[in-house]
Amino acid sequence: MPVQLILLLINIAGEVIKFLTADQMERYRRNMLLDGVGVDGQKKLLQSSVLVAGSGGLGSPVAYYLAAAGIGHIGLLDGDTVDLSNLQRQILHFTPDLGRPKVVSAREKISALNPDIKISVIGQRMDEKNYKEIISQFDLVVDGTDNFEARFLINRACVEQRKPYIFGGVLGYSGQVMTIIPGQSPCLSCIFRHVPSGEAPSCDREGVLGAIPGLIGTLEVAEAIKVILNIGEPLIGRLLTCDVLTMQFMPVEISRDPDCPVCGGVDV
Repeated sequence: MPVQLILLLINIAGEVIKFLTADQMERYRRNMLLDGVGVDGQKKLLQSSVLVAGSGGLGSPVAYYLAAAGIGHIGLLDGDTVDLSNLQRQILHFTPDLGRPKVVSAREKISALNPDIKISVIGQRMDEKNYKEIISQFDLVVDGTDNFEARFLINRACVEQRKPYIFGGVLGYSGQVMTIIPGQSPCLSCIFRHVPSGEAPSCDREGVLGAIPGLIGTLEVAEAIKVILNIGEPLIGRLLTCDVLTMQFMPVEISRDPDCPVCGGVDV
């Protein structure tokens, strides 16, 4: 092997060692073997911050796989406590957690999985008073909420602050995922102009198969990692829907609405 190449490899190894410990090199080794990730990609993941809005059915797999991937700072936002009916699908919470704040229960599980990362808990609901400040602390938001009001607040703040937003929803045997990049893609208000009035369909009233949030949450994590690393083809302008009864996945093309009250005036 040429001396110059040996010296180059030594220098590269030295740079890696400065940033990654031996344990981290082993923990994330299968990440770093991937084209598009490597050492530089793993550094990006470790230096990134993601807000997981909701620590329930969607938020549980989202937070778990983000932590496993090595996202350096994860924010957990939820104002609810663990209820027995949650355990059918909210995999971060166990029977002894009943009555405990979801963010505390979730933090314990993902801290045990990956003690290297920073985890911030925000034990409150997102509302008109706090949503902008909360979202401003993170690079990207992943949707784990269960109501349209919170989703519209997230969408508005992410568009205003130019933060990527991974939208997800579940109901019954189906789910949907879309990646929103302000200035490049349609936003949530391009699809749903207003918060649905009256009683919108919900899992509380219509039920949900427990595996559906796991499926959609995992897809949301894949989208978040693709956006952070700028790899692949995120679901920009495509709403991916799935129905597990027929096991059909169908992307629906969505265009930006120039008259959208939220993103209509946002340029690339």
